[in-house]
Amino acid sequence: MPALLRLDHIECRYDDQIVVRDLSFELEPGQIACLLGPSGCGKTTVLRAIAGFEPIHSGEIQLNDEIISRADYLRPPEQRGLGMVFQDYALFPHLSVADNIVFGLRKHRRQDKAHIAERMLDLVGLQGMGNRFPHELSGGQQQRVALARALAPHPPLILLDEPFSNLDVDLRERLSREVRDILKTAGTAGILVTHDQHEAFAMGECIGVMHAGRVLQCASPHALYHEPETRFVADFIGQGVFLKGRTLSENRIETEIGRMQSTRPLDLPPGSAVDVLLRPDDVVPDDLGGMATTVIDSAFKGAEILYTLALPSGTRLLALFPSHRNHAPGDTVRIHLDAEHVVAFPRSD
Repeated sequence: MPALLRLDHIECRYDDQIVVRDLSFELEPGQIACLLGPSGCGKTTVLRAIAGFEPIHSGEIQLNDEIISRADYLRPPEQRGLGMVFQDYALFPHLSVADNIVFGLRKHRRQDKAHIAERMLDLVGLQGMGNRFPHELSGGQQQRVALARALAPHPPLILLDEPFSNLDVDLRERLSREVRDILKTAGTAGILVTHDQHEAFAMGECIGVMHAGRVLQCASPHALYHEPETRFVADFIGQGVFLKGRTLSENRIETEIGRMQSTRPLDLPPGSAVDVLLRPDDVVPDDLGGMATTVIDSAFKGAEILYTLALPSGTRLLALFPSHRNHAPGDTVRIHLDAEHVVAFPRSD
């Protein structure tokens, strides 16, 4: 399937400062992707470059195999046919919900606009609210209106710039899933920019983790969590600790807990110092054996409890146990590792 959107080695600058470096990725029709990273990593600049709000200094951007940006050419945003959902919703307070949705459809007849507004309201789950005004809606409902307005012209691609950041945590994750379902129903591709990995995991089929203007890894949520390709991705995604070890062979590692088998060749000579990534779900209770650890701290999470455990050496691990296994600080807990994906990096210190 040909790519809907293609970014080919683009670079963006503000004055003399490079904020996006040699960045490439592709998006297929109907695919939902996320650009995830900390503040200042360049993810919003990439989105604005796709929208046509920012020029690029090298490389090119193609939409449906047509160049829309390069160093000497910038197709205006209004001629790109893309939808955009902003962080602050950008609704017109003096217009009704229905009029907000069809605001950009100037060439349509009044009757057609009314039909489109009704169809969009049904799509985003706001049936019967067309006559209300933005101030009469909740934050989540206003965000749905903004999405309906972006979808009304039936664009091939919707760009979402941190659209849930003004909402509370529970609503952000729920709305992320709902927006994903809405885009899938509409058959519209989407790119979400966010610093919140829970939003990214709830919405994205492919997530590009950005750092210092580059995409370090673009993969599924499962692959990013279990098979990070760089130490930054391993540290940024999910929770975990790094356990010191030494290589015994191409993919065998010796640690204070025991020997482990790496999921990929380490490309390091035997005896090299490495840090092994351990996720909380890699550490399981073992009442019949295993290594004794001491409970340092705990965080109750409903069905599970996240424990901070100390090995005899003082090294700390994170472990996720069922919540019926309730331990107090100072308790001894025996554990063993059940790590299907062992990932190691050269020692950083």
